[in-house]
Amino acid sequence: MNRPLLVALTLSFPLLSLPACSGDTDSGAATAAPACDGEGALMDCLEPTQTMAYYAEKSSMYFDTMDRRVELDGWPPYGETVARWEWPPWLKLTAYGRENIEASDTLLRAYPSIVEERDCRGFDTQPFGRCRVVFYYDDPEHEGRGCPIYEEFVFNDDGEITWIEAWSDQPGMLPMDADADPWAEGTGVTRLSARIPGLGHADGSLDLDGAAMQAAVAADGDVADFHGRASDFFATWTAELEAAGDDMWARGCGW
Repeated sequence: MNRPLLVALTLSFPLLSLPACSGDTDSGAATAAPACDGEGALMDCLEPTQTMAYYAEKSSMYFDTMDRRVELDGWPPYGETVARWEWPPWLKLTAYGRENIEASDTLLRAYPSIVEERDCRGFDTQPFGRCRVVFYYDDPEHEGRGCPIYEEFVFNDDGEITWIEAWSDQPGMLPMDADADPWAEGTGVTRLSARIPGLGHADGSLDLDGAAMQAAVAADGDVADFHGRASDFFATWTAELEAAGDDMWARGCGW
């Protein structure tokens, strides 16, 4: 989105109520996998409880919130501590908590876009939902050019989305070799979701103050970055916006 709208969004966020702070990759320092019945259970502790079609449908429903052609009659099923992490050149933690993600997506509908090109699929290992999409914006700045994105969705046992992670679908920006592994199913995929303690709980809830989260923060710089942003969401989000630069769209969309 353009910087004026992003600034408008920052002015709106103080009105939101943030949740209270309480958490197979080669990226950063690896954390030891805790027992799946512990407070730090990782996402791959969970087995699918829904059909693959369900995961594909609910992942695609997320993009309905940003598609001006869709008349919303409800939100995707979000968990209470759902987080949205968008890797640079985007703005890292762009929502934390169900109320904030619904509020921010409401505001984003004021910046008209369509997401006509979508390929969303369900998988039997986390992240259970994965999509390759292209955004098109009603803005002269974009000149009708699309912005391709690869996005993943972690689900809990109730079929709620607990983590959203996005990358520019551009060479050198993806967590995998898209030619050899287009859906990030192989080893060596660099996703932050695999290192966040708590996503492997039945409800996928995160405890920012928990011992498992603190241990992960001490061992993994990316988890520490997430933790710091989640603990002070508005200030860190605003700082990331200011640092993004006017060429964010050109870099992220490959223009």
